[in-house]
Amino acid sequence: MSNRKTYAELRAETAARYPSGQTVGGVTVDDIVQLKLQNSYDTHLDIARDMAKVMRADMAAYDADSSKFTQSLGCWSGFHAQQMIKSVKRMRGTAKGTYVYLSGWMVAGLRNRWGHLPDQSMHEKTAVADLINEIYVSLRQADEVAINDLFKALKDARNKGDDVAEKKAIEAIDSFESHVVPIIADIDAGFGNEHATYLLAKELIKAGACALQIENQVSDAKQCGHQDGKVTVPREDFIEKLRACRLAFEEMGVDEGVIVARTDSLGAGLTQKVPVSQKPGDLASEYNKWLKTEAITEANPMREGELAIYQNGQFMRPARMANGLFPFVEGSGKQRVIEDCVACLSQGGADLLWIETDTPNVDEIASMVNEIRKEVPNAKLTYNNSPSFNWTLNLRKQVRAQWLAEGRIAEADYPDSNDLMKVDFDTTELGLEADARLQRFQTDISARAGVFHNLITLPTFHLTAKSMDELSRGYFGEQKMLAYVSTVQREEIRRGISAVKHQHEVGSDLGDTFKEMVAGERALKAGGHANTMNQFAAE
Repeated sequence: MSNRKTYAELRAETAARYPSGQTVGGVTVDDIVQLKLQNSYDTHLDIARDMAKVMRADMAAYDADSSKFTQSLGCWSGFHAQQMIKSVKRMRGTAKGTYVYLSGWMVAGLRNRWGHLPDQSMHEKTAVADLINEIYVSLRQADEVAINDLFKALKDARNKGDDVAEKKAIEAIDSFESHVVPIIADIDAGFGNEHATYLLAKELIKAGACALQIENQVSDAKQCGHQDGKVTVPREDFIEKLRACRLAFEEMGVDEGVIVARTDSLGAGLTQKVPVSQKPGDLASEYNKWLKTEAITEANPMREGELAIYQNGQFMRPARMANGLFPFVEGSGKQRVIEDCVACLSQGGADLLWIETDTPNVDEIASMVNEIRKEVPNAKLTYNNSPSFNWTLNLRKQVRAQWLAEGRIAEADYPDSNDLMKVDFDTTELGLEADARLQRFQTDISARAGVFHNLITLPTFHLTAKSMDELSRGYFGEQKMLAYVSTVQREEIRRGISAVKHQHEVGSDLGDTFKEMVAGERALKAGGHANTMNQFAAE
């Protein structure tokens, strides 16, 4: 928390109220200070306000230096998010630049009462807010457990009369960095009209979201960005939903809330309606110009029930499908994306863009961003490093195509097919080059294509599936207990993963401390000599 008071400040304030060092009921000043530090946010709305400032500062840092891009992983439970942040802090010593992405896909697939459903906005609206709330409860509990450990160290130092250790413990308390980080929350296409979008946005913000990601698809025909059949809305319709999100942020006092405007136009070949144009060059006419049309002539007259629009001095008939949807001109997706993005930034007040692509190609994305930046120079993106891409095959094909063009290899050296996925190519020159490009993909795309935030939407979905398969194969196969110990517990111990002491991880020691606060020597504690967690060495 940006304005968190120090241990000394809180202790002085509390001691002024209780000069004897404890309350009438016998609660000590230090116990009160500890609980105040553990509860650094009054509400999750306070988190949204604070994290919006964090994101704005990160965006400014990126504008000054593109190597300072941010990252997140999509998490479908509070525990996933908690363990991700713990891992980052253990590795880097800080979670700065790390966010949590909340995927509508995973809410639909894993967090709704109707079973595992596709990403088509069929899950309950409230499930998104519920997950944001759950994630912040888990991150705040990680703070509580960690701060409790720091106060135990302080108490031990005082009991031993060790002034140096006491000073060190207080410094650790004051320099403690929270596990709370920004959440970018997927509000899909708004789950209804602009008023429905506004109402849901408020619920997500109250749950703690400082950033909302909304897409330009029709809300009642929404598809996953990596599936066919996507239908976009006219730009003025989408801008109204961006305004709805902004009004929700303003009403809730999250003045620096971040809006991520996502365009699915690159892969969306359909629109639900033809907007009304008031004058040449307005949003509607710029949208309509990409409709697939044919001229109305004497030889090709209008028929009953057909629709005509007037373009470039003549009446044209838009193509229309049996379901009433209108197709766009094939190959117009890239230009529509550019126009979408410019409109969202310049007229919709969006802060970040999201361009959904069908392959991970830095050159393709950079070319679109370069065009956008001609109109909006500081345009920045959030990019989906999606599991829907076959990353290995895509990058190997990109290397093969480039090396062929450069004359470095011959056609017959590497196959132009899915055979490139084979393990045989893992250690070849091409395979190693593709892996090197994978390793620097986020750095490249952030430097060359204006990507401020790199995320993976569904990693915990795939990781859980893979990990359960790995453990199940061994445990229900030949390895039995060895499978669990070798693939899970031994690795937890050796990597210093705190969850290996699962009782401590979920607050057992925290509970013992509270019992001591209110019961003293009468406290019935779980952490005695018979607690099996004592078998695990400290981190």
